[in-house]
Amino acid sequence: MSAPASLAAVNDFVVKFANVNGSGSASANELFAKSILRMGVPVSPRNIFPSNIQGLPTWYEVRVSEKGWLGRRGGVDLLVQMNPQTWAEDVVELAPGGYLFYDNSKPLPLSRFRPDVNILGMPLTEICNRTYSDPRQRQLFKNILYVGGLAWLLGMELPVLEKLIGEQYKSKEKLLAANIKALNLGYEWSRENLEPLGLQVRRADAVGDRIFMEGNTAAALGCVYGGASVCAWYPITPSSSLAEAFQTYCKKLRVEPETGRNRYAVIQAEDEIASIGVCLGAGWNGARAFTATSGPGVSLMTEFIGLAYFAEIPVTIIDVQRGGPSTGMPTRTQQADLLSCAYASHGDTKHVLLFPEDPTECFEFAATALDLADRLQTPIFVMTDLDIGMNQRLCAPMKWDDARELDRGKVMTAEELEAGRDFGRYLDVDGDGIPYRTYPGTHPTRGSFFTRGTTRDAYARYSEKGPDYVYNVQRLLRKFETAKSLVPAPVVQQSDEKTPYGVLYYGSTSPAMAEAVEELDAHGKPLDTMRLRAFPFPLGVREFVLSHEQVFVVEQNRDGQLRSMLINEFDLDPARVVAVLHYDGTPITARFIADAIASRMKPVRVMPLAGRAA
Repeated sequence: MSAPASLAAVNDFVVKFANVNGSGSASANELFAKSILRMGVPVSPRNIFPSNIQGLPTWYEVRVSEKGWLGRRGGVDLLVQMNPQTWAEDVVELAPGGYLFYDNSKPLPLSRFRPDVNILGMPLTEICNRTYSDPRQRQLFKNILYVGGLAWLLGMELPVLEKLIGEQYKSKEKLLAANIKALNLGYEWSRENLEPLGLQVRRADAVGDRIFMEGNTAAALGCVYGGASVCAWYPITPSSSLAEAFQTYCKKLRVEPETGRNRYAVIQAEDEIASIGVCLGAGWNGARAFTATSGPGVSLMTEFIGLAYFAEIPVTIIDVQRGGPSTGMPTRTQQADLLSCAYASHGDTKHVLLFPEDPTECFEFAATALDLADRLQTPIFVMTDLDIGMNQRLCAPMKWDDARELDRGKVMTAEELEAGRDFGRYLDVDGDGIPYRTYPGTHPTRGSFFTRGTTRDAYARYSEKGPDYVYNVQRLLRKFETAKSLVPAPVVQQSDEKTPYGVLYYGSTSPAMAEAVEELDAHGKPLDTMRLRAFPFPLGVREFVLSHEQVFVVEQNRDGQLRSMLINEFDLDPARVVAVLHYDGTPITARFIADAIASRMKPVRVMPLAGRAA
């Protein structure tokens, strides 16, 4: 049988590691990804893990792209197969001519291998058994061995890997030496027994000043800079690390150096209901408060969210979305909470949602959400997801203007009250739907009110009169209209040719979408694009849709939730907006988007557009 063709590429391929959860592979796989990054080549790793502590399959996919593509491409060029249980399903993903790297300590029947891929066997277990006597060491160092083996095969610089290991174990000399030994052991065995692959890593200068960061960490830092002093939360995957990061940053940045006093409060409540309740109490008292949760937590918080909306109490809710149902897909990513958050709670409610695309915007939007919550006196949702929140992403450095002042919104002062200014807690004096509020204790006799979610008049007096109810809900709607001018605007990119096709998308779909659009354009299918960054949608979104014959709405849920919101808010013809949906729990890929859009395009003529590049 003739040898299969071999894929060949420099700084442009996908590696997938198939491991067992709890085997210690996570740090080794991260070492692999970071070493390529240190060589100046952009990478985008994604950890796909189960919802148990150990024993189930886990995967780690690394996109290597000197061009800078940070989304999932689709397909695998090199499979590092360390889990026999998932062998069959993993090998299917390999591209023809790709490479299968596995532990060949025990022989496998030929039926397990595909004839169109290249087989690379390394006796990892055998090497570890003759080198180490401790069972745990045998397992852990097997991971470092395969990283060393891959380094030779892919042309990675061994000193870079050694330096990273040195940074990780700089205070643990025994572990440092042992890991360096295992790395070199794998490298030398591979150099002596295997040939370099057609896939190669070459030093580049394509990273620039970008940093490697998780969205949860960035959002936590944004909350610190945005003035949050209270965080109440209940642990839930994938948002728990956000609250933990907030506490870590507060210990560094929110402790008075003179007195040692903490200028923050982090409360792990008994459940999500209690956590949102704590945040509402803090917000009513004038503190900036937030909670971090996921879809199931939002479900439990719904009644308190309604109270915050109708009583007009500032609160920020960071929803790190995950797959559902919660008992089956808690460690998978989706964008499936839009409807449940946009219209959360009972009665007629509409909430502001912010859609960050990466850690940089997680930082920016977390701080913005705290401003908006005070300005609009309402719940603000920051809608991230597991893909952004828990995966390290190459992104622009965080920036903060030290001259920026926190927007506390309309707060009536003691001086204004003393001067006799009319105070009605729910009185719209400016026509923007936003009333003035007071902080508790502002004035000894004036400016107090009783907060409730029930019907009241403009002066917070209990009322069941129809006109009072209509006044309040209409004013809340005006406030929502005001929000359109305050939330982050969409980002629009026009193709170089006039095209009848447009596409709307948001959040973590962004990096894969950028690559898909370029791929479609290369095949004569240009698209105008609009990345939505917030709800409520500005009128420009409607104009974008109506200016195209066909607009694709790409999102990661089953029911086309964004599409439903667009149709509902703008009374659009459903036939004009075409759903492109991905919802298997894995991050969407560029190939999926390109194939789905191409297959749904109506045959229309593309005309050159005057004033644009040919």
